[in-house]
Amino acid sequence: MIAAHDLVKRFGPVEAVSGLSLEVQAGRICGFLGPNGAGKTTTLRMLVGVLRPDAGRIEVDGVDALADPKEARRRIGYLPDGAPGHPEMRVEELLRFRWRICGRRGSRRVEIDRVVGECGLSEVRRRLLGTLSRGFRQRVGLAAALLGRPSVLLLDEPTEGLDPMQVREFRSLLRGFAEGCTVLLSSHLLAEVEAVCDEAVLVLDGRRVASGSIESLRQAPGAAVRWRCVTDLATERLDEVVAAVPGARLSTAGVASIPADGTTGTTWTAHEIEFSEGAGRSETLVAAIFAAGGAVRELQPRRRSLEDAFVHFAGTAER
Repeated sequence: MIAAHDLVKRFGPVEAVSGLSLEVQAGRICGFLGPNGAGKTTTLRMLVGVLRPDAGRIEVDGVDALADPKEARRRIGYLPDGAPGHPEMRVEELLRFRWRICGRRGSRRVEIDRVVGECGLSEVRRRLLGTLSRGFRQRVGLAAALLGRPSVLLLDEPTEGLDPMQVREFRSLLRGFAEGCTVLLSSHLLAEVEAVCDEAVLVLDGRRVASGSIESLRQAPGAAVRWRCVTDLATERLDEVVAAVPGARLSTAGVASIPADGTTGTTWTAHEIEFSEGAGRSETLVAAIFAAGGAVRELQPRRRSLEDAFVHFAGTAER
């Protein structure tokens, strides 16, 4: 449904996108993941036709977007970053305006009623946009993007600036309307992509560094493996012990104090210890702690996260 091949976009001497390719199959929700400045918004603007690439090809639902941009745009719903709208217009007026300028087909009234209902806007459909909360303005932007039942939906940082409850509501909306629609969701929030996406494309400095299902990215060869270790060794002493274990290091994340044992008075501390893949075994770590006079109450592997995968790929990519 979405295919981009070797896209390049330059702004003067700056190459914002450098030979980036991606494909999203029908009915999938794909996360477009990368830090701020990685080229995500520029890529989305090329896909939707706001910017023309300096090189490369784009196909949307089988249509060559560079040769026939108007037909390609008919198949796309687009929610830009910040959900821009006219604050002096009422919600329903904005939706009628968007319907007209986008050249959507079918019954305008039926479609507006549909998206208002799907996006939970019934109670505010006659209110001015300028009086709405950011969460409702995002819903209005989403409703506008859904007009005409587009086969492809491009969302640029759709939950930026929303509070936690609004984020959860927006995710529920996304899961509800995504059936039958192909979604490319740009974000720099790893939790966002893990929560709603089937797959992800990781970009850095305008280049794709990895892509695949969320689970396959988590299990990427070479990515570090983390263990949670609860021991009575002081952090400074444990750091020395771990440093002597091949391929292991004490992570700065996940250090927590455990209440003292009521019978022995032992104070336990939970740490995260990272092993490079294939570098060593947990038994080696336990033996090293025992040899240093410490004890281990708990040792268990931590499930790899998308953050672990992204840090791994970012570290191995050519910058």
